[in-house]
Amino acid sequence: MFLEALGSALLGFALAWAAAHRLADRLPARGTVLTTGAVGGVFGALVTHGALGPGHFLATLIGAVAVAAVLLSLLIRPASRRLRRSAAA
Repeated sequence: MFLEALGSALLGFALAWAAAHRLADRLPARGTVLTTGAVGGVFGALVTHGALGPGHFLATLIGAVAVAAVLLSLLIRPASRRLRRSAAA
C-alpha cells in the first residue's frame, strides 16, 4: 500500500506539473495546482484500493491518475474574453 500511495502521489504531482506548465494562464497559483494533483492522486489511490482490494497495483494507479485529473480540471478557469474593438471605436 505504501508503494501505491507514493506512486500515486508522484503521478498526481507529475500530472499537475504538466497542467501547470501547459495551462499556466488558466490555473491558480502553481503551489495550489501541485498540491491538488498530489493529494488527488493519493485520494484516488485510496478510493480505488478500497473498491478493488489488494493486488491491483496498476488499476490503483490508473484510478489515482483519473481522480487527480478530475480534481485538476475543477481548478481550470474559463479563458479570458478580450473585447476586440475596431479602429473606429
